[in-house]
Amino acid sequence: MRKFADILDLAAQHHGSPKQVLEMASNEFAVTDPKQVSDDRYLAEMAKAVFSAGFSWKVIRNKWPGFEAAFDGFQPNRVAFYADEDLDRLLSDAAIVRNGQKITATIENARFIVAVTKEHGSFGAFLACWPGDDQAGLLAYLGKHGSRLGGSTAQYFLRFSGYDNWIASKDVCAALMREGVLEKPTATSKSALKAIDGAFNELRVQSGLPRATISRVLALSVGP
Repeated sequence: MRKFADILDLAAQHHGSPKQVLEMASNEFAVTDPKQVSDDRYLAEMAKAVFSAGFSWKVIRNKWPGFEAAFDGFQPNRVAFYADEDLDRLLSDAAIVRNGQKITATIENARFIVAVTKEHGSFGAFLACWPGDDQAGLLAYLGKHGSRLGGSTAQYFLRFSGYDNWIASKDVCAALMREGVLEKPTATSKSALKAIDGAFNELRVQSGLPRATISRVLALSVGP
């Protein structure tokens, strides 16, 4: 794998100067400390990622005020105790996307957050204490204990929640395949995710930059 400076220069060949690339690669969603984000916002971002999976992000974004109202502001302690009548209410609510499996997943994820909060104090505290160099492990945990949080869904949930993480997008995987980190242009196996972790940890030591920024630089290095 090339040094980060060389990958940055490669991205600059497609998108101007290294400074311009880093400006393009900055993470507008970043928060200094995951504990700054409240549990209701974590559940909201989980729901947004789940409902957007395989669907139009634009449609979900436009309907989001309706989701906020329908799910009581995504307060985990309320949503976790939704009963059958609440499910029926949501399935008949035209203000949201009435997908029964994803509605049920949101209720289950509220229970997941409540369980994590009982142990760690808040979901943000849980994320804050997870080792930053083990994103593969975090994704495995979310996939096992959360509902419909497998694959890229969990990665986008983390990014839009402000967590500093990489996303194994098509372009990032293409860049990592070019650098000899991946053998295939996809990353779904445990070994592939661990290989990505290793590459990002190395690039972070070299650059001192957040993983989200490194992720975007890799994507930009593939070209327009």
